[in-house]
Amino acid sequence: MDTESTQTVVNLWRAMRKRVPDEVWRREDLRVLILAENGLVSLPPDIGRLRHLHTLDLGHNELTGVPEEIGELTALDRCLYLHDNRITALPRSLGRLRRLTYLNIGDNPLEALPEEIGGLVRLVELRAQRCRLRELPASLGRLSALRELWLRGNALTALPRSVRRLRELRELELRDNALEEVPGAVRGLPLLRRLDLRANPLRSVPPWVARELPALERLDLRWTGVRPDPELVGDLERRGCVVLR
Repeated sequence: MDTESTQTVVNLWRAMRKRVPDEVWRREDLRVLILAENGLVSLPPDIGRLRHLHTLDLGHNELTGVPEEIGELTALDRCLYLHDNRITALPRSLGRLRRLTYLNIGDNPLEALPEEIGGLVRLVELRAQRCRLRELPASLGRLSALRELWLRGNALTALPRSVRRLRELRELELRDNALEEVPGAVRGLPLLRRLDLRANPLRSVPPWVARELPALERLDLRWTGVRPDPELVGDLERRGCVVLR
């Protein structure tokens, strides 16, 4: 049985229009707050009062930003869902959510992530798909617990060298970016199982992909136009890695 009582869960999915009732911000006992699909355009600083929240769902609204007070939600450990809004920048205070394990900021017109995102040291999954990211901060390498990184549909031409410190990374989705090379930053990642490079203008696939990604199970090169060396493909397939091309 779920240990969270209905008294500490407020689900207002599609339940209002444009504005959250004031009484919600007075519920300082809340552990789960769902405000998805309500046409919200802004949030008050009062959100920082909900210091017992474990899950916050703000997805599919019209938010253009997130208040700095989000950093007061230091108990947030399960999920922060900001997917499908109009957010152009994330607050620096986001880095104070050191217990957070899942963050989805996809489908927002974000051109950059704050350097402070490296403070999310317990993050297991980061989804930043279909934003406008041209680069990632070096602090990404501090996310030592990260297992899944989803970056489809951005404008990335490279990954920061610090990515090589993501020793727990299993899934890396880079589909639909502007990569001309397989990022050298993934070289030697011991647990990387899936590498999705679909629809990037790759020029080649280096030999180290077979030698230095020992756990690789799936390499997706479709719609890149690249023709990987048959010997490299053979090496990967002999050890059970599926190569899609």
